[in-house]
Formats: sequence, structure tokens, C-alpha cells
Amino acid sequence: MKITNHRAEELSTPLIEAWHRTMKESPDYGNPFLAPEFAAGVGRSRGGARVAVLHERGEPVGFFPYERTAFGVGRAVGLGLSDCQALVHRPGISWDARELLRACGLSVFEFDHLVEEQEPFGRYVTGTFASPVVDLKDGGGADGDGAEGGEGAVGADGYTEWLRATYPGLAKTTLKKERRLGRDLGEMRFVFDERDPAMLRRLMRWKSAQYRRTARMDRFARPWIVDLVEQLFQVREEQFTGVLSVVYAGDRPVAAHFGPMSSTVFAAWFTAYDPELRYYSPGLIMHLRMAEAAGRAGVRVLDLGRGDKEYKDWLKTRELRVAEGFVTRPHPVATAHRLWRRPVRGLRNTVLAHPGLREQADRLLKTVGKVRTGGSVPTESRPESRPESRPEGAATRGR
Repeated sequence: MKITNHRAEELSTPLIEAWHRTMKESPDYGNPFLAPEFAAGVGRSRGGARVAVLHERGEPVGFFPYERTAFGVGRAVGLGLSDCQALVHRPGISWDARELLRACGLSVFEFDHLVEEQEPFGRYVTGTFASPVVDLKDGGGADGDGAEGGEGAVGADGYTEWLRATYPGLAKTTLKKERRLGRDLGEMRFVFDERDPAMLRRLMRWKSAQYRRTARMDRFARPWIVDLVEQLFQVREEQFTGVLSVVYAGDRPVAAHFGPMSSTVFAAWFTAYDPELRYYSPGLIMHLRMAEAAGRAGVRVLDLGRGDKEYKDWLKTRELRVAEGFVTRPHPVATAHRLWRRPVRGLRNTVLAHPGLREQADRLLKTVGKVRTGGSVPTESRPESRPESRPEGAATRGR
């Protein structure tokens, strides 16, 4: 098998078209984070993004996006931002992980959201994690490839009706708050594909403020991430469209979300809202309206992304599995990188896996955020945490 390497932002049109066709051939690779547009955006914004193209009999049959840093250290393209990672390939194609790294000039390759199907990387996986999704087209499994028409099936009546049947308390409370918000501020309006760049900038300001209040790293304090989001907002392709969605009450923006969408998958990415309106549960209203609109647009799956969040547990219809780990070749740099990064990941995963530790860490971060901002800390990061919006049985739900 021949492997060629290219700058992600300089891929030829025939290679991009072949990549798109490969995404369509397998539902495992339908996620927009696996599209060439995402890799190219990272390359233009930060640099260092590459694509290894696998060829058989002169035809491109696989695409491996990655970032190369100093000393041959590699990582999944957009590591820390991307919610889906893989070598995108045609069905039946096989490869050797170490040979791939050698062809890319890498001593190590780090990933944290690898799709489960990537068997050649299996021996290098250090952990697997749930990644909740919402099936939008008749359960995503009415034709046999999603929730299998059983538990978690949305059905022809739509996601809202599925939520009413599954969590009647949550659905009733959320819709009641939406009606109250409309009475208090003006008629409710949802725009699924808002094209106003000023609204995108407002979303980033809201999100930055939330990061600071909760003592998280402010992603939008990094110019390359701002540039990436602004670039992706302009992309309008079948396998990648940057979608900005906004909930309005009258003329006032209440909540906003920006995320990439392919022809089949819509990825939940950045959601934020006006903190003054947090008691109306605008985050839940936004996700409910996004799911409804995406389903009407023909999208099959809303990918909520890896992470243990209560609202994800309520909204999901099923879970995928994603993996993290390090592919390595015998090299001192690979050994040093793994010894440095693996304990950090292990500590983080230990905290996230234990509710008691996670809650303590969350309280500590909110206290730090309060000191940092010099004021009270609203519960914007958990809009659904008010008692009246908690559905019956949520604590015991699992699949």
C-alpha cells in the first residue's frame, strides 16, 4: 500500500471528493469532525495539520488526518476540540498502525475520541468511554442500523414526543418554561441556521464568560480557536456545514449553539446562553429545538459528545463508544510522551468517573471562578440542575 502525505489545507479537489465519497460509504465515518473541511480549518488556523492518504492500485482508499508537532509527536487533528477521530477508509481496507506512523514520520500518535471500529489501533487503546447520541430518524434504527427500533427509538412523531414518553416530567417542565419565557419576553422563535456573524461573536462572548465563571480553560481566549470557528461558520458543503442555531424570545437572543453538520450527523459543540435567563433552562430548550430541526433537515444522529453530564443522560437515546490511547513506535520520544501524558489523563479520568470526586472538583472550580470574576456564580454550566426540571428515574437511567 502506498501512503502519501499532504498539508490538510492543500488537498486537491479530487482527493477531497474521494474523501467525501469514503465518508458516505460507511456510517462509522459520517461525523463532520472526520470531514476534510475540519482538518483543513485546523491547518489554516494553527498549522501542522496533515493528511496521510492510503492508495491501492492507484486509487485513494483511506484518509488519516493528524497534527505533527516537534520531534515527531503526532496527535489527532483538533485534539481537545474534535469529538470524533479515525482513519477514514473504504470498507475492507486494512493497514498496520506502526507502518502508518512510520510513513507519517511520527514516533507517537495520541487520540482521545477514536471511533470503536478502528481495529488496527485496538492494542494501543488505554480506555473506552460512552459518547451519548440522539437518534433522530425513526430512532435512527428503523432500517436496522441505529437503535434497532427498540429501546431509544424516537419514532415518527419526533424527538419531543419521545422525550414526553421517556421523561414526562422533564419534557413538561422544559416546555412550560419555554412558554413562560415567551410570555415574559416575547414570542419564542428558533432559527436553526442563523447566518448573522454578530450572533456567532455573541455566542463566543457568552461561552468565554461561562468558562471564566466556572474556572475552566477559556477556549475562546485562544485566537486560533476563534479563527477556526469563524472559518467553519462559512463552510457550506454536503459533508460539512457550520451551523449556528439561536433561540430568540421576541428580539432578544436567549441561547445559541454552533456545531458542524454532515449529511447524516450533527455534532453538538459550543452551547451558551444569556446567564440572566438561566432559570428558564435555555440550554435544554436549545437542545430540544436543535434535535427537532436537525431531524426535519434529514440528519440521522445528534452527537452529544463524550462526557458525563446529567443533561446528556436525559437527552440521549443510546451511546456510542470512543477510545483514547497512544500508538507508539520504538523511540525515546514516544516513551517520554507517553510517560508524561498518561498520568495526567489517568487522574482526569479517575475524577470524572467518580461522581463524588467530580462534584467536589466542580464546586472547587466554581469557587475559583467566583473569586476570579468577583461575583456570584450562576449555574449556567448546568441549566437543568434546578429541582423542578429533574426527571423521575434520572439517577438510575443507563444503557
